[in-house]
Parts: sequence; structure tokens; C-alpha cells
Amino acid sequence: MLRSRLHRPTLALATVGVLALVLGACGEPGSAGGATKPAAPASADGAVCEPVAGDRLVVLADDKGLQNSDNVIPAVNADVAAEQPTVLDLLDSVSHALDTEKLIGLNRAVDVDRQTSTEVAATFVQDEGLAAQDDSGAGTSLVIGAANFSESATLAEVYAAVLRSAGYTVEVRTIGTRETYLPALERGELSAVPEYAASLVDFLNATVNGPDAPSVASGDIDETVAALEPLAHERGLAVGAASSAQDQNAFAVTQEFADAHDVSTLSELAAACSGGLSLAGPAECPDRSFCQPGLEKTYGLVFRQFTGYDFGLIGDAVRHGQAALGLVLTSDGSLGG
Repeated sequence: MLRSRLHRPTLALATVGVLALVLGACGEPGSAGGATKPAAPASADGAVCEPVAGDRLVVLADDKGLQNSDNVIPAVNADVAAEQPTVLDLLDSVSHALDTEKLIGLNRAVDVDRQTSTEVAATFVQDEGLAAQDDSGAGTSLVIGAANFSESATLAEVYAAVLRSAGYTVEVRTIGTRETYLPALERGELSAVPEYAASLVDFLNATVNGPDAPSVASGDIDETVAALEPLAHERGLAVGAASSAQDQNAFAVTQEFADAHDVSTLSELAAACSGGLSLAGPAECPDRSFCQPGLEKTYGLVFRQFTGYDFGLIGDAVRHGQAALGLVLTSDGSLGG
């Protein structure tokens, strides 16, 4: 489905509860099918950066834009958007309030603190002052769809809570993958779903222009949305405002590693570790342009070793000092805190 991300269903990494990289991985990292590839030649005069164990992961900034802009964005059935313009207005208010740190907080509350998505959504709507000031939706029923992973369920509950505050009667329905819920949204069986801009635009581009159509997503969210809007219109959809919150591939080190090498970006990592370092990722990472090959081409990073892990074990592999750098998600609830 999507060439830019490694964690959504069509790439079949793990079942998509993968937001919880720290949550209860059992056994030693790498024990679930981990495979280590031979070391690559290191630079003769560069520093080799060994892993540094630590409890906290930090994402290194993708300062050269390797990843596409998978910002959270509401997708709405076009008829609903036309007949009930308040719906997009209310969902856009969620987008304006949501950033990546807040999304991490929502995921942490559900995936780490074990609150329900409904509870977390209600608190978020109250704290952000998102409740509507009128009951303009009274008498209208809506169905908000969610994909089958916890972040999507929580965002769907946020959408539902805001819409209910305007008088709408709202049901939240977990549907499954994009291949299942998007046709239901187009048919009007669903009213709206929380989506991800880059993933959605490439999915729609493939359905409209064929599976081999080149990606039209980019690292610039404005460009991605500009490509998305006409494709969405063609499929009977409308999209709202993109939030600044991103759920996309990212690369993390421990805080201790970042402090030891004074790095906060991938470019700084490449400069500090020109002799090479180790990488943890899903098994297909060495073949994906947005994973190991992209890091090598875009940043000039040198990897002395790659070890493949189930997605849920990557974070612990880095924390335990088994790899210096690991593929994570920018909105993972175990980050920060």
C-alpha cells in the first residue's frame, strides 16, 4: 500500500498495536526472529559509536526530510461535509489543538497508563477547551471509524467527543485496515475517520492512478495536502486541516547516547559516528528506501551491523544497548515522559 512507512498494515510488520514499543515486550530483544547481518566496512578515520544503554529514547530530527509528512488529518464523507459543515469545523479544531507531543501523551495514557481511549479523549477535549458552544448537530447521527490500533481508536474517540458536544449522536466503530474502512467512508457508512496525510494520499493515488503510480507524498505537509485534496474529491471524500501531530517512521537513540555524542539530528549523528554504528529495525528495513538505504543515501550513515526485530522489540533493543539506533514511531507513547 504505502512505500514510505514500515508500520502500517500492508507491510505486515507486527499486528498494529505497534505503538507500544515499550509495553510488555516479553523475552530478550531480538529473541523473536531477530537476525543480525554482517558488519559493513567502517571508515578508517571515523569514530565508531557503540550503543549506550538507557531508560529513555529520544528521536533524532529528520533534518533532511527522509520521511514523508504523515500528519494526522480528518477524512470525511463528502456528502456529510456538504450537508453538515459544522463537522469539518469541529474536527479542524481538533487538528489545530493537536501536536506530536500531545499525541505522544494520548498514546502514553492508553498504552502505558492503561486508561481507556474514551477516558483519555474526554480529558483531552476538556483540557483543550474543544467542546462546542452550541447544539447545531442535534438530531443528526454520525459514525466515526477507527483503524484497528490504539492511536486511531483514541483519535476517533476525540472526534466523537467533540461532535457530541455539538449535539450530534455519534457511534465509534473500529473497522480494520484502510482497505476496509476507506470504501465504507466513501459509501457513507462511515461519516469520518482520523487519517494520516502521506499514507492516505499514496493510497488514493494508487487506487486512482494504478498500483505502480509514483508517490505524490513529500516531507512538506502543505505539498502533501495539496496533492491529497483532488484525489480525495475524486473518491467522494473531503479532508480537513492537517494537524502538526505526526505518526511516522523515526529513528531514536537513548538519551544517554545523545548526551554522550551531543547529537539531536540525523545529520549530527552521521558526523559524530562516521566510522559506523549499529541499527535495529524490522526485517525489511535493509530493503526499504525510508529505512537503512535512505539513511545511508540521504545522511551518509555507515552501519556496521543491522539486527532485525519484531517491531515491538526495537525500542527495548536500543534501551538495553543492543543497538545504537532504532526505528520507532514519532508518536510512540514510550517516548519522552
